Amino acid sequence: MTKVLACIDASTYGASICDHAAWAALQLGADVELLHVLDRAPDAVPTDLSGSIGLGASESLLENLVKLDEDRGRLRMERGRVILAEAEKRVRAAGVKTVGTRLRHGGLVDNVHELEAEARVVVLGKRGEHADFAKLHLGGSVEQVIRATTLPVLVASRAFKPIQKILIAFDGGSSSRKAVDFLVSDPAFKSYECHLVHAGKPRDADLAWARARLADWGGLHQVAERPGEPEAVIEAYAREHGIDLLVMGAYGHSPIRRFIVGSTTTAMIRIANLPVLLFR
Repeated sequence: MTKVLACIDASTYGASICDHAAWAALQLGADVELLHVLDRAPDAVPTDLSGSIGLGASESLLENLVKLDEDRGRLRMERGRVILAEAEKRVRAAGVKTVGTRLRHGGLVDNVHELEAEARVVVLGKRGEHADFAKLHLGGSVEQVIRATTLPVLVASRAFKPIQKILIAFDGGSSSRKAVDFLVSDPAFKSYECHLVHAGKPRDADLAWARARLADWGGLHQVAERPGEPEAVIEAYAREHGIDLLVMGAYGHSPIRRFIVGSTTTAMIRIANLPVLLFR
């Protein structure tokens, strides 16, 4: 059975990540794998202390600093186990029967890459525990994971609410077509109201393809064409129709686009007050 890979930390998004992962798993008939990554603490003592302390430092001071670093490491391990245990309880309480946990070292992106062969969807929060919420910046690791993985990524909002209405931001590209195919491929999504919205100048062939796919699917849906910039159009439409989940294509694959700051993808994740499911 495939899994939903949920990336958990101690941020305020923790509970919401669990709830969104449980929701996704129940729709897809999948298990949940909870991942907590122990990256190097910002204030950790370096392993090599030979050049870190001035002349005259006593050997006992060096030993104490090394011990302090080891103690911090043990505390972070224990903290990680507690985070995973509480997350597992929450996901099981939501109705998911099979829940695994992984406590790993390294970077989040590398760990997701190693585990993605076993998963169908990755779930993470919009910002990590060290993010500056006042500036509303998207978490750095979040953007890196979205760009690096080939899996759909569900970016959780601050709090989970029942999902009834889904909006697909459709531009006719391959990633937005993947989003449509994902929706129509699973009978579970027929219980949702689907809105497909094209912003800007319409392309008849692309919209004809989308209309045909949704008609064959047979679920409750509507297709809308709205003039204007994608960010403004999608945000206004979602607010107007009470959308609960935004589905859209993610960053392009070209080397140049990988380094564009403020792309539509990043902007929509940052400003939308709802979860976003992204496809590459």
